[in-house]
Amino acid sequence: MKSVDFLKALGGVVAMVVACHTYAQASDSMAPAAPAANAKTAKQANRALGRKVRSALAKTQGLDVSAINVRANGGAITLTGTAPDNDQIQKAGDVAKGVAGVTSVSNKINVQQQ
Repeated sequence: MKSVDFLKALGGVVAMVVACHTYAQASDSMAPAAPAANAKTAKQANRALGRKVRSALAKTQGLDVSAINVRANGGAITLTGTAPDNDQIQKAGDVAKGVAGVTSVSNKINVQQQ
């Protein structure tokens, strides 16, 4: 008789363990929602930093920004496009480095072919 009660109690414990394990797995499946929110925040931050760099370039005297593209990724700025001469290419890189939040600048601007 005691063994039957023991088996019933053991069955109840096993059922509780399985239920808790299933609940833990279900809540883990909700975890990917957080990285999506972080990705959205990172994208917004990248866009804002790109706008700040573009604005700083546009305000620089003697710099033609009409053919310069700015891309930001986690504080790293990539400048692409063309400029009339090497002095403007250097100036664009220096201006981009001076913007708050910029950690590095990859200057891939080429001299404009005439």
